[in-house]
Amino acid sequence: MDYRTLFEEENRAVSERLFLSFERLEKIKEEKNIPEKFQPFFQRTAEFLLMIKKLTQQIQAGYLAEASLEELKKHNRKLYEDILEENYACSYANPAYAVKELGEEYGRLLSFLYKELRGCIIYAYESRMEAIVIRNELFIEIYNCFEQDELPEAKEIHNILYWFVSDYSDVITEYRIREQLDTELTFAVDLIMNADLSDLRYLYRFGEYITENELAAAQFINGLPESEIQKMADVYTEGYRIGFVNAGKDLSLKEIVNIRYHLGFERVVRAAIQNFENMGLKPVIYRKSVDVISPRVGYEGADANKQYLYDHKDDRALFLDKAYVERRLCVLRNAYEKYKVQASLFAGPAVIEIFGERPFVPEAKKEVYKLNDRQQKLSVELAAASSSLVDEYIKGEERSFTIIAFPMPEIGEPFEEIFREIIRINTLDYTLYQKVQQTMINALDEGTYVWIRGRNGNCTDLKVQLHPLENPQKETIFENCVADVNIPVGEVFTSPVLAGTNGLLHVTQVYLNELEYKQLKLTFGDGMVQDYSCANFEREEENRQYIKENLLHHHEQLPMGEFAIGTNTTAYVAAQKYHLADKLPILIAEKMGPHFAIGDTCYSREEEVRVFNPDGKEIIARDNEISLKRRQDLSKAYFNCHTDITIPYDELGSITIVRKDGSHIPLIENGRFVLQGTEVLNEAFL
Repeated sequence: MDYRTLFEEENRAVSERLFLSFERLEKIKEEKNIPEKFQPFFQRTAEFLLMIKKLTQQIQAGYLAEASLEELKKHNRKLYEDILEENYACSYANPAYAVKELGEEYGRLLSFLYKELRGCIIYAYESRMEAIVIRNELFIEIYNCFEQDELPEAKEIHNILYWFVSDYSDVITEYRIREQLDTELTFAVDLIMNADLSDLRYLYRFGEYITENELAAAQFINGLPESEIQKMADVYTEGYRIGFVNAGKDLSLKEIVNIRYHLGFERVVRAAIQNFENMGLKPVIYRKSVDVISPRVGYEGADANKQYLYDHKDDRALFLDKAYVERRLCVLRNAYEKYKVQASLFAGPAVIEIFGERPFVPEAKKEVYKLNDRQQKLSVELAAASSSLVDEYIKGEERSFTIIAFPMPEIGEPFEEIFREIIRINTLDYTLYQKVQQTMINALDEGTYVWIRGRNGNCTDLKVQLHPLENPQKETIFENCVADVNIPVGEVFTSPVLAGTNGLLHVTQVYLNELEYKQLKLTFGDGMVQDYSCANFEREEENRQYIKENLLHHHEQLPMGEFAIGTNTTAYVAAQKYHLADKLPILIAEKMGPHFAIGDTCYSREEEVRVFNPDGKEIIARDNEISLKRRQDLSKAYFNCHTDITIPYDELGSITIVRKDGSHIPLIENGRFVLQGTEVLNEAFL
């Protein structure tokens, strides 16, 4: 069935409203009925929305199939050029420019409006006319306010935007849940499975911003032999399957897998879809969304401008209050209730990450929306309640995931050599690592705590308390992690005891969630982050705010949810050889030294599920003092975040296991493995 037929009835129902809204926009583009200062904003925005009208007509007329590659490039750039880095300084999407031109009262409000309207690009590609209509009407309603004899109060504009978000949250949220669970929404799947992937014009049919990076990736992957493509897909999908097996979960009870990836990898995804279908799983593939009502991760093209996304990340400050939180949770429950059968069949995400893009260092702007103290607390409450609700319908103990990562051409020369090296790293012999890591775990199980110290300018001095073992013959503290849910191989990890976990964690430079942190320092007291600093900005206040917003996610404190020791020295040496240290995703970086996660444990919301290592021993360190609070008050047990921070081997002085009697077992000294039976890991350094 053609995907577009799903929306035929809905589109017919709004056809008259759509026609009238575009007719009104044609007039607004020419009118001068509002104060002169505001005319450029409304005229330029009306022109943008009329470009959406033309876009819908072009798509319906078959333009995307008929235009040349060069024409499609120009067309794609035209859609996104207003927010591109070279134009952003004079874009109303930029809160700083909007405030400068329109004043502080109106600038942020109208910048938010413009950002919301830009979502119409993807709605045009997906033939979702109702989504376009309601945004056209929102714009017209606000324009009408400025046609009055006196300027509207900023509060009036704020209220219109507030009620737009509130009133339409049920429609938008329900569709987000439907996208996650309805296998009939096949917009992306149809493109991937049916397009001629050797004709790169197909990339422009997604509606995402496409750069030479995506084109070059697709071109390179097109040149790989089918056997190489199948190998990449097999590692990816087998990791997913093995994740269920190792966790003792029954994959045969599930029917839906969510595939997330970056455009350019369609040939690999096509092979993966076929593999998943052989497992009895149908794919759902939805696009990444950054809207303020329901942000989520999905497939994506290039970010037209990361600063634009950073500037608007806290736009929810415009409407986040207690009433909105209550409505949002009610709407979310109703949506999951409607799709509860599909939710019970959802197996979890399978993710292909990319890396190698130019590092992004954000500019902090005073004009952007910021959550106040009350809103920060509400944001935390909403995230916690939403996660609990999702877990009610998509049970953690029944789902799994997998993540694998590949470089993009933007990583530079020699891209092809790097790509093949990453394929090699992703397919390392897991049996060797399993044996070596078990040797490490046997030693770690003797310890009361682990002592980690830095070197070469790294000031780390940290003691991590371990869970006591009552039955060492049948129980263990660390999980032996090979290539299943987290590809590539290479770590042992545990949930530390918080009491007694004390000291300083320091990393001279690290990229976390695409943001750079310079001289990041976290001080732990009984396992909780007590103090923090970095050197990104001149003012200490800005540094602390940066960490609180982006690393602590507005929490006052976070616990150490995980302590792990990465063993993939092969990946580390490759990173040094190709100068990739600042480009690798955490998925690989976490395997290249000890890492410490702040937030929830690795077993979050699945603590009651028994987990065993390949040697048959049960991993008993699944809880900490915070997660155990779920037995009294679920809202106090989880933080809904988990961020890994790795100390690279060249900054690592030592890792020492300390027994109850005070004796030591050296594990790593001067960045090299010294425990007998683990020396093979040092061969990569030779």
